[in-house]
Amino acid sequence: MPEEPPETGKMSDRPRFYLTTPIYYVNDEPHIGHTYTTVVADAVARYRRAVGYDVRFLTGTDEHGQKIERAARAQGIRPIELADRVVHRYHELWRALSISHDDFIRTTDPRHRLAVEKLIRRMKSAGDVYLGAYEGMYCSGCEAFYPESQIRDGRCPDQGHPVERVAEESYFFRLSRYQEPLLEHYRRNPAFVRPASRFNEVRAFVESGLRDLSISRTSLDWGIPYPDAPGHVVYVWVDALTNYVSALGYGEDPEGAPFRYWPAQVHLVGKDILRFHAVYWPAFLLSAGLPLPECVYGHGWWLKDEAKMSKSLGNVVRPGPLLRDFGPDALRYFLLREMTFGLDGTYSDEQFLDRYNGDLANDLGNLLSRVVTLIEGGLSGAIPAQPDAPEARELEPAAADAHAAWRAAFDAYDFSGALAAAWRLVGETNRFLVRHAPWALASDPSRAETHRAVLWGASEALLQAAAMASPAMPRAAEEIASRLGSPLPRDLSAFRWGLLTTGGRVAKRAPLFPRIDKAAYFKESRAVDDSKPIQPAAPEPKPAPPEGVALLTIDEFMKVDLRVARVVSCERVEGAEKLLKLRVDLGTEERQIVAGIAKAYAPEALVGKRIVVVANLKPAKLRGVESQGMLLAADLGGRPIVATFEEDVPPGTRVR
Repeated sequence: MPEEPPETGKMSDRPRFYLTTPIYYVNDEPHIGHTYTTVVADAVARYRRAVGYDVRFLTGTDEHGQKIERAARAQGIRPIELADRVVHRYHELWRALSISHDDFIRTTDPRHRLAVEKLIRRMKSAGDVYLGAYEGMYCSGCEAFYPESQIRDGRCPDQGHPVERVAEESYFFRLSRYQEPLLEHYRRNPAFVRPASRFNEVRAFVESGLRDLSISRTSLDWGIPYPDAPGHVVYVWVDALTNYVSALGYGEDPEGAPFRYWPAQVHLVGKDILRFHAVYWPAFLLSAGLPLPECVYGHGWWLKDEAKMSKSLGNVVRPGPLLRDFGPDALRYFLLREMTFGLDGTYSDEQFLDRYNGDLANDLGNLLSRVVTLIEGGLSGAIPAQPDAPEARELEPAAADAHAAWRAAFDAYDFSGALAAAWRLVGETNRFLVRHAPWALASDPSRAETHRAVLWGASEALLQAAAMASPAMPRAAEEIASRLGSPLPRDLSAFRWGLLTTGGRVAKRAPLFPRIDKAAYFKESRAVDDSKPIQPAAPEPKPAPPEGVALLTIDEFMKVDLRVARVVSCERVEGAEKLLKLRVDLGTEERQIVAGIAKAYAPEALVGKRIVVVANLKPAKLRGVESQGMLLAADLGGRPIVATFEEDVPPGTRVR
């Protein structure tokens, strides 16, 4: 169940925010792609509640259509039996992941059927529906028709599913009538489709010309009967897309309270179904006289082995083992932190473990253990009142900056950036403790006030970071607050310093994120697979390395920690004509790097650039100036060319 919203006014006084996930097909078990969209939606919902919105968060399942009918037949069961079984798995998974949805819609729900019938009758009364016949190449995997010119080797152009020729009587929706109204809406609302690259794709698709859309079938039984047309079943996209209003009571009382959340602020969808949400759905709504949603956000895919995860390719990652081994918050954090929302992301166990050990075990987990241990040993386990010493407020500006960056990033759907902002505060708090060494202060009675101020300030900053992490990691954030003897803040609409509960007692418990031995973990994983016979692969010819260059193993290469860094400042090193001194942001910390590129670059030309740095290089001194890493550059005939990114990649992102 969702948490109670912050006390920021009566329910009717607070701004409304309605967000949805796509509804998921029930022909197969949920995988990490379904998990990703739902975790994103949950983080958005939790964030919006925390900053004062009246949130409605919808998810659900798409249970009609030919591929569900066929999947059930292959298993010797009825379609509703398959649907019930898979829906149960979704409910289990969403509970395990702490998903705080307000409603779960099923297209087999009676309320949904009422809404679909109402929508079709409204479109019909607008003169937008007619009876005709259709013959074309149909992909049951995509639930879409394709022109024969786009078919290659009997497969659809989008995802490579097999297609078949279908010829049948059908009701059609006059989609062609809405070409200009849609283009006009896009012109007036350039943020209707995000990100911008996808907006351009959708607009180009509509500008190329829209054909009327078949919205009924006579060749299957598993679906909603088409109103007033025996033998016809409603086409899946009219059926599926209507869920966004059927869950609000559209089929029952469109003017009543349940429908008050429409229009949606955002539909979160994968890029493969963007066209249906950004073209078909708004056309249906225009025909029915309903307001259009504010935004359709088409995010990227999780890739594995350089391909989109799919059952047919056998490269699907299931969330179950990750939840079992690492818990829900580690998985949620990885999904939100690793992928830049809107772009594709690549999944590997190696990446997951690097994030887990680096960000969660080393940075956040160790800070929590350190703070609790220091307070337990130095202050008898009790959180003092805020001391007057200046050290108690030393981290306040960093926390305020982090909060502002966190809000701006979440508002822009930059979840990786929002978490990076929180982790910058974690990094600054770790450096604050090293700088003030409270373990040394504890032995000096004359500095007791400073000692209390340092521990109070570190605890307060950690609680602030936990609050900012809470949309992504709700259970871990609650646990951090509990170990600090304070409730987790619910109202994050404005920055406030002084969230700790005076007199609260810290609790020392097992590590929040125990560090994982990667070698042992992979050895155990391989041992699990050893029961399966392994077919020896044909040996591949080994390419010769460039002259003078030794080949590395993958294990050797993975020891190099390459990270994206943003250049904060840059200046020349006095007395060294070839050296520049760069201050770079690595997401959780800032470092100084010295590079011999001064003859190729003016210092001001590098400020703001995203570069690649080796983050785990031992510090070295060049001309007496310490360098805490190394940037990557190509050597073009003795002229260095610094490696940069065109995309706005968040600082701290791992480079592979």
